[in-house]
Amino acid sequence: MTCDEARILLHALLDNELDAGHAREVEAHIAGCPACAAELSAQREMQRVLADTNLRYTAPADLRARIEASLPQPQRQQPSRRSVLRGFAMGSAVSALAASGVIAVVLRQDDQQRILSEVVSAHLRSLQAGHLTDVVSTDQHTVKPWFNGKLDVAPPVIDLTAQGFTLVGGRLDYIDARAIGAVVYRRRQHVINLFVSQTASTEHRQPKTQTMQGFNCRRWGNRGLNFWAVSDLGADELAEFVDKFEAAMKANVEG
Repeated sequence: MTCDEARILLHALLDNELDAGHAREVEAHIAGCPACAAELSAQREMQRVLADTNLRYTAPADLRARIEASLPQPQRQQPSRRSVLRGFAMGSAVSALAASGVIAVVLRQDDQQRILSEVVSAHLRSLQAGHLTDVVSTDQHTVKPWFNGKLDVAPPVIDLTAQGFTLVGGRLDYIDARAIGAVVYRRRQHVINLFVSQTASTEHRQPKTQTMQGFNCRRWGNRGLNFWAVSDLGADELAEFVDKFEAAMKANVEG
C-alpha cells in the first residue's frame, strides 16, 4: 500500500469504518511509514480535542415556555359515534390501499441501500495497490474504446483535466451481480470512481448525495444510464465534479 492510498483511508480507520482486511493493510503500512504514522497521530489528536470540546448549545428553559405559550391551544370536542365509525372505515380503506405502496417503497429503499453499499465496497477495493485501473490513460479516446465489447453499453468517458479533475483510466467492476464500467479520475490526491450501468429508464434523475463509511456518493440517472460518483472528496467538490461531467456530456451530445 502506498502513502497516497493509506491517507485516503485514515479517516475511515479512525472511525472504525474499515473492514478487517483493509484495517490490517493500513495499520501495516503505518507501522513502517513515519510520515503516515505522524498524520494518523495528528488526526487522532484532532478527534480527541473535538470530542472533549462541548459544542452543544442548550436553549434556555424560558425560550421553550415562550414557544409553547405562543402555540394555539387545540379545542377538544367529544367525537360522535357516527364520526368515529366513519373515520375508522376511511382509515381502513386508506390503509389497505397504501399497504402495497408502502411495502414497495420500503423494498425499493432497501435495494438502493444495498447497491450503495456494494458501490462503496467496490470503491474501497479499487484503492488497493494494482486494483484501480485495467486501462491506464489520460486520453479519453484510449479509455472509451477499451470498454467496447466488454459491456453492452460503454460508459461515457470525458476528459475533465482542464476543469481540475484528471482522467486516470478505467476498469471493469461488478455491482448487483453484473459487470459495469468504472471510469477513474483524480482531484489532487483524491480518487474519484465513476461507476456507470445501463438501465431501462430514460428519465433524468437529479443528483443526490449520500455518505457511507466515510465516503461521499453522488448518484443520478440520465439517458438510460445510472451513475455513481464515489470519493473521499468533500460533498461540494464531488457535486462540482458531477456538474462539470454532466455539462460536458450534454455538450458532446448537442455537438
